[in-house]
Amino acid sequence: MAVSITEALDIIYTNCTPVSTEIIPIEMTLGRIMAKDSIATFDLPRFDNSAMDGYAVKCIDADTTVTSNEVIYAGDNPEMTLQPKTAIKIMTGAPIPDGCEAIIPIENVTVEGDQVTLPATIDKDAHIRRAGEDVKSGTVYLHKGEKVTAYSIALLASQGITHLTVYRKIKVAVFGTGDELRPHFEKIEPHQLYNSNTPMFLARAKELGCDVRYIPSSGDTIESLESSITSALDADIIITSGGVSMGDRDFTKEAFGNLGMKLYFDKVDIKPGKPTAFGKIGSTAIINLPGNPLASMVNYEIFIRAVIHKMSGINAFYHSTMVTTMREDSRLRKGKYSVRLGSFDGKTFMPLKQQLPGMVSPMQKADAMIITTPDVDFLPKGMKVKMIPICWELTNCEKEDLFTT
Repeated sequence: MAVSITEALDIIYTNCTPVSTEIIPIEMTLGRIMAKDSIATFDLPRFDNSAMDGYAVKCIDADTTVTSNEVIYAGDNPEMTLQPKTAIKIMTGAPIPDGCEAIIPIENVTVEGDQVTLPATIDKDAHIRRAGEDVKSGTVYLHKGEKVTAYSIALLASQGITHLTVYRKIKVAVFGTGDELRPHFEKIEPHQLYNSNTPMFLARAKELGCDVRYIPSSGDTIESLESSITSALDADIIITSGGVSMGDRDFTKEAFGNLGMKLYFDKVDIKPGKPTAFGKIGSTAIINLPGNPLASMVNYEIFIRAVIHKMSGINAFYHSTMVTTMREDSRLRKGKYSVRLGSFDGKTFMPLKQQLPGMVSPMQKADAMIITTPDVDFLPKGMKVKMIPICWELTNCEKEDLFTT
């Protein structure tokens, strides 16, 4: 019996766990997931400093002319104390001297020799960056489960961190099934087809941050399938396409079963791509996708992305949607939970006109999808729909309803 899309995702989230960790230089952590909290060991900034090029002054000296004959530069370690009726010229980032109550920008004073005329009012602490106002020592400034960005690396560098503990890259192995399939780099006969699924799956796994390995297409025999599977069991995820339906030579599930796979589901109530299976051999997750290219692409985006998100260690591993509106009227058949690939122009969503399960060309035109419930047969222009992006990641720490009703 087919499980629902929601049930299939719940099964995946329950039975997939994050991969192991590694320690690498912070320059190599871009896009990786934090495996530990990062706790500040000192304040940022480390000392009170000037936010402007200007003059260190006392508030009581507002609307007067004071004497200035000293300068503090960024990197200096000032030992003087600011006295009343004086000002000290100071550069951006320089430590403020003892006794300083505010910084007045250069453009707000009048200077004649060593005489500086100050504005009529001076606000206490103006243009002073206080120690710890950015990051306080002892606080968590990056959390476990967050993705490292260029700006995360800036924070790490500001704390003098050289190496970081992150979840390692997920290892993905991909192979196709079918005697009629041949690699795209071989010459084929008129009765044969090129295998477009395997290179697509590999490329998409790379886009999602995984390490990938290609397993040549196996023939439609139990022995050849078991050989391909065994060679891939060091991977975290094995993806196959084809051989999961009801044909006389669809042996993929049987071959995995012979090698001890625990099968969690083998059909999903979804159109296209009902014959989608998920199981595990040890800690290796197995996803068997349909052979039809578009059907396998749709199920890759919904289910394999879910596996990758959960295994990556990221806190926000659930699919997330954004609400947009239909660009034009669109009709579809009732009766099934249906995925419609489409284009998003930044404001509206429009389903692609032709998107049959066996097609290849619609996939590269799609940058988003919607999932409709069985009772939906018409989506009028302007109707609000829940869109799942394909061309960028949109995830959530909490599970949400994915369906357009």
